[in-house]
Amino acid sequence: MKTLIDHLAQYAAYHRDPRNIHTHFVGVPMIMFAVVVLLSRPTWQLGDLPASPALAAALASCFFYFRLDFRFGVAMAALLSAMLVGGQWLALQGTALWLAAGVGLFVVGWVIQFIGHYYEGRKPAFVDDLAGLIVGPLFVVAELGFLLGLRKEVQAEIEARSGPVRLQTGRAAA
Repeated sequence: MKTLIDHLAQYAAYHRDPRNIHTHFVGVPMIMFAVVVLLSRPTWQLGDLPASPALAAALASCFFYFRLDFRFGVAMAALLSAMLVGGQWLALQGTALWLAAGVGLFVVGWVIQFIGHYYEGRKPAFVDDLAGLIVGPLFVVAELGFLLGLRKEVQAEIEARSGPVRLQTGRAAA
C-alpha cells in the first residue's frame, strides 16, 4: 500500500502553482460536500442514526485516511462528519433544493478546479490516477495544515519529491 507521502507527493506533482492550490481550497470542499449531499438520499434509520450512501462512503473514506495517518484521519473524519450533518439536513428539504445544492456545488466546484489547473498548465491528477479523487481532499487538509505551520516534516518530504510551490510562467500564467 502506498504511504501518506507517496499519495500526497504524487498528487502534489500536479499542484505546484499557489493559484491552483488556492482554487483547491474552495473547489475541493465544494465538490466533496456536493457528493455528500447527493449521496444523502435515500436515508434509512438505524436506531437514532440516519444511514445513507453518504455515510457508507464517508466511513470507507475515513478507513482509507486513518490507514495513511492517524492525525490526518481525525481531521478528515471531523470534516466528513460536519458534511454529513449538512448533507442530511439538505436531504430532508424538498427535492428541488437538495438537487440544486448538490448539482450546483458540484458544477461550480469543478469550474473552480479547472481554472486552477489552467494556471498550473497541467491536467488534474485524477485523469492519470483515479485515487486522486480521494487524495484531493486530504491534500487540501494537508496544505492548510502546512500553511498553519503543522506537519513540517510531511511538507518537507512532499517537496523533496514534488518540488516547491512556485508560480508557473508561460502560457498558463497569462
